[in-house]
Amino acid sequence: MKNHLLYRIYERRLVKQLASDSIPKHIGIILDGNRRWAKQAGNAATYGHRKGADKVTEVLQWAEETGVKIVTLWMLSTDNLERDHKELEPLLAIISDTFANLAADGRWHLRVVGDMSLLPESVAQSLCKTVESNQIEGPDNRMTVNVAIGYGGRHEITDAVRSLLRDQSAKGMTIDQVADVLTVDDIADHLYTRGLPDPDLVIRTSGEQRLSGFLLWQSVHSEYYFCEVYWPDFRRVDFLRALRDYAQRERRMGK
Repeated sequence: MKNHLLYRIYERRLVKQLASDSIPKHIGIILDGNRRWAKQAGNAATYGHRKGADKVTEVLQWAEETGVKIVTLWMLSTDNLERDHKELEPLLAIISDTFANLAADGRWHLRVVGDMSLLPESVAQSLCKTVESNQIEGPDNRMTVNVAIGYGGRHEITDAVRSLLRDQSAKGMTIDQVADVLTVDDIADHLYTRGLPDPDLVIRTSGEQRLSGFLLWQSVHSEYYFCEVYWPDFRRVDFLRALRDYAQRERRMGK
């Protein structure tokens, strides 16, 4: 009880240290450590994935409360698709259920970021139906939540180039002609996150200090924050510390 009170006091102190103009507009989060969290307690990986899924809504609430406009959650990588089907099948079910629950909540504008063709057809169809059910008429001022499923940074860039070449080919251009006029913005316009600003801050839990290809193109000027705790143990105070750390940095944007 005493520790809980101390954390609440510390959280309030952290919130006071955050100026509204220092809040990142777009945060990317690598939800890492579910399996290791479960293993250290002697539980199966699926248990860790379920506890990690339970954390998602809570973290989105924290982001919304602090004024974040966009959150991108990396829930399943292209590498994860190579896992044993005994772990992969329940993981896909957990992700689908979590996505459906977020849509049913209605507070956030949901998007899927990734290659749906890599997923089982039933899962891909379920995700697409969920996205459709989440749409509203008129201007959508809800916080945008991108759920990265079947996502890999290199895969995304490859898909973007393929899409770009097909579009230009449909207009009658040759590959040589495309190469002569190709720009950075042309590729950006074909990424999964097209139309959205790049992430200002990328958070990774579990203590691993690498991006593993997450938002590889978009994160060129992002700030990174590596948190030691596993994703199921990620607390509001950890989230606020990440925001405070971001606010204290001088962003030079490569200049």
